[in-house]
Parts: sequence; C-alpha cells; structure tokens
Amino acid sequence: MALSSLEQLKQFTKVVADSGDFGSMRQYSPQDATTNPSLIYKAVEMPEHRPLLDAAIKDCRGLNLPKDKKIDAIIDHLLVAFGCKILEIVPGRVSTETDARLSFDTEGSIEKARFIISLYEKRGIPRERVLIKIASTWQGIKAAEALTKEGIHCNLTLLFSLAQAIACAEANVQLISPFVGRIYDWYKAKEKKDYTGADDPGVQSVNKIYAYYKKFGYKTEVMGASFRNVNQIVQLAGCDLLTISPNLLAELSKSSAPVPRKLSPEWAASQDVQKISLSEKAFLWMHNEDPMAVEKTSEGIRLFTVDIRKLEAQIAAAL
Repeated sequence: MALSSLEQLKQFTKVVADSGDFGSMRQYSPQDATTNPSLIYKAVEMPEHRPLLDAAIKDCRGLNLPKDKKIDAIIDHLLVAFGCKILEIVPGRVSTETDARLSFDTEGSIEKARFIISLYEKRGIPRERVLIKIASTWQGIKAAEALTKEGIHCNLTLLFSLAQAIACAEANVQLISPFVGRIYDWYKAKEKKDYTGADDPGVQSVNKIYAYYKKFGYKTEVMGASFRNVNQIVQLAGCDLLTISPNLLAELSKSSAPVPRKLSPEWAASQDVQKISLSEKAFLWMHNEDPMAVEKTSEGIRLFTVDIRKLEAQIAAAL
C-alpha cells in the first residue's frame, strides 16, 4: 500500500501541528505542536476547551493583584494548561508564545519566559519539552540569546528576513519559524500574480535560510510555518521541521502523491552562500532593506496583540 504524502514527508522532516485542537493532533500524530494567541483564542471559544479557562481563572483567583495583572497571570496559566494537554498527546515539544506587546522589551521578554517555564516545571514538565515563542525583533533575539544560556529553549517567530535568521543563529537559539505563507501573501498582493512551486517567494526564503544554516554549521533548527497550500509544504520537504495546520495535514494524509526530498545538508553544501557578520546596526539596516520583512514583522506583532486583547476581554467578562 502506498504511503500517504504525510507519511512520506515524515521520513525526512519532523511534522509539527500548528493548532490548539487536540483531536487533530491525535489524528495526525505530529512530533511537536505550536500555538499562538490567535489559535488559543479560537480554541477557548470551543465548549470542550472551556474547562481549561475555568481552571486557569480558579488557579489565579486568590492572587492579590490589580485586575489587569490578574488577567495577565490567568493568560499565562491558560497557555501552560494548553501546553500540558498538548504534551500528553505529542511525544516532543510544545511552543508557547510570550505576549506580543513585549516584542521590543528584552528584559520583559526574559521575565515572561522565566515565569512561563516556572509554571511548566511546577506541573512536572521539563524545560526541554517547551519552546518559548518570541518575535524575531532585535530585542526579542537578544532575550532569546540570554534565555538560551539559562537552558530555556526558544522558538523565534514572525521571521521574514535573512537578517533575522542570521541574528538568531548567531544568538544560538534553538529554533526559528520563517513564515512562508505570509511572505507569499505579500508578494502576491504586490506583484498581482500567483506563485507556484519553486518560484514561491516564501519557499525561496526558507531555502536561503536552510542553505545558510547548513553550509556554515549552525545548530539552530529551521521550521517552516504559516502555509497557504500543500505545494509550499512539498517544496520544503527535508527542512528540519514544518508546522502545519489541521486542514493541510488532512490534505496530505488523504493524498498519495510522491513527496521527494528537496532540502538536505548535501544540497545546502552545493549552494553559493556568503557568510554575513551582523552587529545590531548591520542587522537593523539589512532588515530595513527588505520592505516585505519590515511590514510583515510589524503587522504580525499587531495582529497577535489584537488576539491577546480579545482573550483579555473574554477573561475579564468571565471574572
């Protein structure tokens, strides 16, 4: 019997669920899972997940804090509750996001990450099974660098430029999440044309990052994210990890189309790649030279903030 496209992909890429839906994780058996404020907000609106919110509110009811600080604490407890449930299903790691409003606050990001890890450890989850998601701003990358030295592993998200990727690798972070679909969206809107196959700008961005990392021996893992279609996923077969939404996991599992390996360390070694050294000034300039990356990073931070505020309003109403 022919292997499904999903099973073929799993032969050379770690498949990660991009979801807060426990049912789809059980169905598709991913290695890891990622969440973000948008996914958690949607998940909490589902009746079967409401008990997690109720439990987080109960955990924090006795805290002697102003209302806004209490809501903040409830969100952290809720994120960790979801993470723990996910870790009952997946054998690997869960990515838990820090507040997007800390994206330009190095110390605030460090403090938040330490607190989230402490909540996991109180529940008996070792820090090796948790990735703290932080936006790939210069301040976020510096926070991740400091946290990595403490043994707190980070997933640098909202990543759109080679500059961001290089700075993350130099900071020795555990993993990065280049946003394939959002890069594709930007170019599709700007150029008024669709892209398929290897011509997809999101696919090309991950190819460049993967080649750079493998060519120069960086240990930071590359996890393609934010996919719009199966073709983008298939084009990146062989990438370290790919985080995939339930609808695209379903499509891959129902197909038996061949999925040949596209990315490999051997392929990367054959690429013509130049080493780049990045100070803060050089990083800011190189990133600024890429209008897509500037726009999509800022937009991503704003959109995640909108969903955090929706979650806050939901909790305020529940209180």
